[in-house]
Amino acid sequence: MRRSDRLALMFLAALAVATPLRAERTVLAPVPTVDASPTRKLETAVFAGGCYWGVEGVFSHVKGVQLVVSGFAGGPRGRRVDYDMVSGGDTGFAEAVRVTYDPAQVSYGTLLRIFFSVIADPTTLNYQGPDHGTQYRSALFPLNGEQGKAATAYLAQIGKAGLWRDPIATKVERFTGFQNAGQDHQDFMRKNPRHPYILRWDAPKLAAFKAMFPILYRETPSA
Repeated sequence: MRRSDRLALMFLAALAVATPLRAERTVLAPVPTVDASPTRKLETAVFAGGCYWGVEGVFSHVKGVQLVVSGFAGGPRGRRVDYDMVSGGDTGFAEAVRVTYDPAQVSYGTLLRIFFSVIADPTTLNYQGPDHGTQYRSALFPLNGEQGKAATAYLAQIGKAGLWRDPIATKVERFTGFQNAGQDHQDFMRKNPRHPYILRWDAPKLAAFKAMFPILYRETPSA
């Protein structure tokens, strides 16, 4: 672990003790007026919403979600990257998650609603919470036309909803592929529930999801 990382963890540990646990501002986003048509097979969706630990942590507790993988999306097709490369902020990639879900249980539009209600602030450009840089931007990566129409319509819908003071910065981006992050970044919230970063920034998101969407919450996370 780099010295800068150790110092950051020491600071976060002190902050977690000194600061009462509280969620970042949450907003109950509206029910989508346009959604992807349900299918009879598992579907996949890709979201970027800041540090992937919390994005994965929340989506893994959604009923109907079968698998969530942390990784990278948004950069040039065919280029191979890893965490250290993406962390430099100049690769074009963003930390992202790949969500495999059963559309008979949870729709793509519902995943969008959860994403903007408790995971990502759609008004912050190139950052989420304490993490700054293009690698922490919020973005939607539709994998087909149905998702593309739903994502575009939902960004327009929440832009008109008046729930956020600032304009929507989240973009729909062309999907150029997804690369898994290292194994040490997978299921990070589940494996490290007392990590200072998780306590301060991600556990409140999961608590907010449970409170706001109790019917969709499941206690045991997906694999």
